[in-house]
Amino acid sequence: MAFFSPFFSSCANRSSDRFTFRASHMARAITLLALGHAHAQSLTNSTITITDTVPSQVSGFGDVPLGKAPFSAVAFDQQTLQDIGAQRVSDALHLDASVTDSYNSPAYWDMLSVRGYTLDNRYNYRREGLPISAETMIPMDNKERIELFKGTSGIQAGTSAPGGLVNYVVKRPPSAKDETIRSVSASYGPGQSSSIGLDLGGRFGQDQALGYRFNAAYEDLDPYTRNTTGHRHLWALAMDWRISPDSKLEWEIERSERQQLGVNGYSLWEGATGLPPVVDATTNLTRQSWSLPGIFAATTGSIRFKQAIGQGWLWSTQYGAQRLNTDDRLAFAFGCGGLCDRFYADGSFDVYDYRSENEQRRTEALQTSLAGQLQLAGLKHHVTFSAQRSRQLDRLQPTQLYSYAGTSAAYGSAVPVQVLDQTYPNTNRSEYSTELSATDRLELSAKTSAWFGLRHTQSDRNTVSLDPSNPNPKNQNTGFTTPWLALSHETINGSTVYASYGEGVELFAAPNNANYANAGQFLGVQRSKQAELGAKGQVGHALSWNTALFHIARPLAYDYAGERIVDGTQTHSGLDAGLQWHQQQWLLAGQMQWIHARISGTSINTDLNGSTPLNVPNYTLRAMAQYRFADVPGLRTSLRLIHEGARRVTEDGRINLPSWTTLDFAAHYDTRISGTRTQWTLAVDNLADHHYWREAPKQFGHYYLYPGAPRTLRMGVKASF
Repeated sequence: MAFFSPFFSSCANRSSDRFTFRASHMARAITLLALGHAHAQSLTNSTITITDTVPSQVSGFGDVPLGKAPFSAVAFDQQTLQDIGAQRVSDALHLDASVTDSYNSPAYWDMLSVRGYTLDNRYNYRREGLPISAETMIPMDNKERIELFKGTSGIQAGTSAPGGLVNYVVKRPPSAKDETIRSVSASYGPGQSSSIGLDLGGRFGQDQALGYRFNAAYEDLDPYTRNTTGHRHLWALAMDWRISPDSKLEWEIERSERQQLGVNGYSLWEGATGLPPVVDATTNLTRQSWSLPGIFAATTGSIRFKQAIGQGWLWSTQYGAQRLNTDDRLAFAFGCGGLCDRFYADGSFDVYDYRSENEQRRTEALQTSLAGQLQLAGLKHHVTFSAQRSRQLDRLQPTQLYSYAGTSAAYGSAVPVQVLDQTYPNTNRSEYSTELSATDRLELSAKTSAWFGLRHTQSDRNTVSLDPSNPNPKNQNTGFTTPWLALSHETINGSTVYASYGEGVELFAAPNNANYANAGQFLGVQRSKQAELGAKGQVGHALSWNTALFHIARPLAYDYAGERIVDGTQTHSGLDAGLQWHQQQWLLAGQMQWIHARISGTSINTDLNGSTPLNVPNYTLRAMAQYRFADVPGLRTSLRLIHEGARRVTEDGRINLPSWTTLDFAAHYDTRISGTRTQWTLAVDNLADHHYWREAPKQFGHYYLYPGAPRTLRMGVKASF
């Protein structure tokens, strides 16, 4: 992991050219669209919502629709991602009330929490069901949907933090023989960013046995935060070969790169008993003339073979690989003074030049599974047996730079040219794991099922300091088994009620940070546990609902006396509930989460006992109202509400972040122009231009404050031929 991570920045008004679309990109879009005379035609209305009927790769029970599964999970489909202009996974997952930011920067990789627990970017993310590292900027242009499993995920992943598991599903070739995909899209905003994308798909060859899906995208990055310009690009190709009616080979690869100047979080002020005034979020707090952009390059791909072997059995084997190359750079604000955990009393701060060049991360996984049905003792069993071998390698340069540059007297003020002489040794990490798992869905009756899962993981980890005078190698070889079980029943009206219990395991380690006396050291195998009681169902075709009570207990890791330690327990109990109603032109949807989070059982820092964990809101709400205009076929408007409750900023509870609410408005118009289906979007986020502190995490012993985005405009068009 990098020495320090970049942060969020600022917000406010911009000049009148803020919403001026870049002519070059519009010209390209018009050329690609080849639009003729405007001739509007109505299109079939389609409901744009979170999908809950498709099987989920991330669940571990892939043949079961989420609406019938005994766990909490959601999937955000391609249309939803397009509607909200999702450019990163946090854009999509913020539609769910269980997800909040956790030290999340707009110019860095996503860092999120689910059910109040921060996801581990090394272990809590999947792509096509295989493990990947999310310590990079993952593009969304070639993603078909984003899946989120909520809860402790020991049955899906041998190692992961509690809270949830995220899975990216890539766009695949069309399945129908005569189906083709020909679309081009262009967008502008938020800020003055502009992008263009291409999506092509079809089938060819004898009996249309071969399929392809090609995606390409380019974006000029110029967000609402000033002095954070950059660019990104992506190309991706997915193909399949229907070898026979019972055999299919699929393979895909994507290459992406993003370069962008980083932004930094704000902080508390020394001696202050409350929050500082909410700042102008368009200001890049630490931008200097010598600042360099961060560079995130990634090549990721997979190959999968499926073979039906008769009697309802399916054998599949897949291999995935990921290559990440990162130049992690930031002009870094770190307050000092009495505690060194916040800015100076006047709001000034020390500025450091942080650079960790040519970070290389490699992830590979090979998985084979066999799924089918058995009849034992008069009962039907739906079973899956799986084996997986994976490795993660972090290969860093011998040192990373963290050099003092001076003190900034005001936000964005210049500091002297840095002296590149303060370096710290890096640590290389290697991890190899073998996982064996089995799941069984046992049909006790036509309406009642018992669910069982068991995963055994054998993990071999080692770290080596790149300080030649003290390599300090550390090894950890451990094995553990994680169970999961549930009981579900379908009621007379078609609703599903269930109870479940699961466990997960984390392999804690101190950060790769020279400020820690135990930097890079392993902190043992730590087990989390979750119990959940839930229900979900539909009332006719108009109303669907879900609710879940959960209780998660996890070992607590925190910083104390210059070390990262594991001591005590962090327990989250809560309610997750949602409702969606669709009638004629109206669609109303809402989801809320309430959490009661507490720390207990600490024996080293006993002051934490009974306190609330930092940066965990007690209440979150996501809601949407959508209306389709009968008099203007193809036109629909929506209003989305995001509310997050108060959260603790300091451990003693003297400083707290107040609750905040924002409204986002969007208008979507689907029509045809000269026979070309065209989808238009005009959206205004943070409609009331509310200024607020968005989140307040504590990282590396320092308090941070992230301001929310100001009012921003977003426009987009997509044409499908």
